[in-house]
Amino acid sequence: MSLPDPHAIAVLLLVLGAFYLFTREKIALETSSLLILVTLVVGFEVFPYQRDGEGLHPVEFFSGFGHEALVTICALMIMGKGMETTGALRPLAIMLGRMWTVSPKLSFLATLIVGAVFSAFLNNTPIVVMLLPILIGVSLRAKQSASGILLPMGLATLLGGMATTIGTSTNLLVVSIAADLGLPRFGLFDFSLPVAMAGSLGLIYLWLVAPRLLPERKTLLSDNSTRVFDARLNINEDSYAHEKTVGEVMKKTGGMKIRSIRRGEGLTLNQQPDAVLQAGDRLLVRDTPERLKEYEQSLGATLYGNGDEPVDKEHPLSAADQQLAEIVVAENSPLHLRTIRQTRFADNTGLVVLALHRARQVRAATDHDLDDITLQSGDVLLVQGGTECLTNLKQQGKYLVLDATSDLPHTKKAPLALVIMLTVVVVAAFGIMPIAAAALAGMCVMVISKCLTWEDAARALSTQVILIVAVSLALGMALMRTGGADYLAQLYVNSTSGLPNIVVLSGLMLVMGIMTNIVSNNAAAVIGTPIAVSIATQLALPPAPFVLAVIFGANMSYATPMAYKTNLLVFSAGGYKFSDFVKVGTPLLLIMWLSLSFLLGTLYQL
Repeated sequence: MSLPDPHAIAVLLLVLGAFYLFTREKIALETSSLLILVTLVVGFEVFPYQRDGEGLHPVEFFSGFGHEALVTICALMIMGKGMETTGALRPLAIMLGRMWTVSPKLSFLATLIVGAVFSAFLNNTPIVVMLLPILIGVSLRAKQSASGILLPMGLATLLGGMATTIGTSTNLLVVSIAADLGLPRFGLFDFSLPVAMAGSLGLIYLWLVAPRLLPERKTLLSDNSTRVFDARLNINEDSYAHEKTVGEVMKKTGGMKIRSIRRGEGLTLNQQPDAVLQAGDRLLVRDTPERLKEYEQSLGATLYGNGDEPVDKEHPLSAADQQLAEIVVAENSPLHLRTIRQTRFADNTGLVVLALHRARQVRAATDHDLDDITLQSGDVLLVQGGTECLTNLKQQGKYLVLDATSDLPHTKKAPLALVIMLTVVVVAAFGIMPIAAAALAGMCVMVISKCLTWEDAARALSTQVILIVAVSLALGMALMRTGGADYLAQLYVNSTSGLPNIVVLSGLMLVMGIMTNIVSNNAAAVIGTPIAVSIATQLALPPAPFVLAVIFGANMSYATPMAYKTNLLVFSAGGYKFSDFVKVGTPLLLIMWLSLSFLLGTLYQL
């Protein structure tokens, strides 16, 4: 077996470099994707390439930005956002919430099935966004840990997502690339049967076994110790603060945040650092009980709550009409890649941020840099505020709010959004219109009918998804045109020589399943598709089952929290550890791998 030419070797090395960069948490996926794309373009510009008389012009690497699959993915993401903001699935959510009060066990199964079925037609992010508040609310009202149900629910949506060509962006990419390579285009439900059969086994596992493998985990909501209270400090004549400036008082207390200074009847003083305090002044502050008592002692002031009695054991602090909630930062959230200070979160929502939870790291409410931390997808903010403020926030549909209630956004446009989505699915299923055209038309109707605004549409688009898809398509093109894909396929065929065809197919699926839990599933799928077709060609076998092996393997993002964006949402909301995903996701991966390998081998008579 001869080695590939220098350009192919360089592309193969770049693919390895891409996979390495995609696993680096400290480097944004957007940055890695752009770096790889620039390397490809500049490399082929500086070192022109021709093979069999056909050149590869660097400009061709930009074609991914206009690829049919990417256009479809973006249109479906926007439609999913329309379903989310209008509350189109709210009646279903209400029904599930009521079922939990009657029969939790059967309701859990119903939730898993609903999540899987709807994820076959919608991006699973809005499905998880819909189900998370319901399950969190149910667990809080029952005073039980939500850890036994959140992770299985998230994984159930991944099972459903692999059932149709529009279930995930990975499916759309592989189907489109396979069509570009000359294969017959898969229909919407062409591989739904094997997924339904294998997925049934997976759902039974998630229903009966997975909750037993998960230990009880505490979420931020289960700990009220960081709750903050509004209070006032009365300055006495013997107080340290008497005749001291605001700057001196703040230095003495370690940065106490004064909301306002009251003097006499109705007079509010300027809070400039050089303002001088006097006996009788009242400092309005907000902080945890422990910090408020520290301020009282260090200043020699008297601490009052909402009443006229000083704070003591008989008259503790109270937070009337105050509720704790968690806000999970999703990719389309106004908080994503911004700081709390930049969004003016407190001013715009009336909520105070108490703490930030980030993968295996908790920042306390007393962390003075909390407002300046750039938030990422999967982060969870613990917030406190009035019931009305939280209700308004949920009704906006821009934030994923978790609290003890299950109120979901709902508008008069909800039925219309649901009809538009169903129409797109039906039109694509019956072959009346290609899914790309149907999705684009559906998105247009949603915007024109004001099911969502252009601001919502823009927020629904993920820069990360767009760049990773475009660069993956560019890498796939480079592999095919330079012969790198054929070389890798030949390596795989030689290493599996003499093994039954079904084992060769199963091995490819397992490789994809492992890769998708480490690197981007889209990148793994796009690069794996031409290799799969080449393997089938060299073995003189039908390419369809090998393409399906890539689709199925690339969707098995079960075993790590970073494997898929909804895994990160569930990971943070449920307070899970990395080992929880490995413990529950690995058996699920094995179940789906073995069952789908058997089914593909049987259906295609390998």
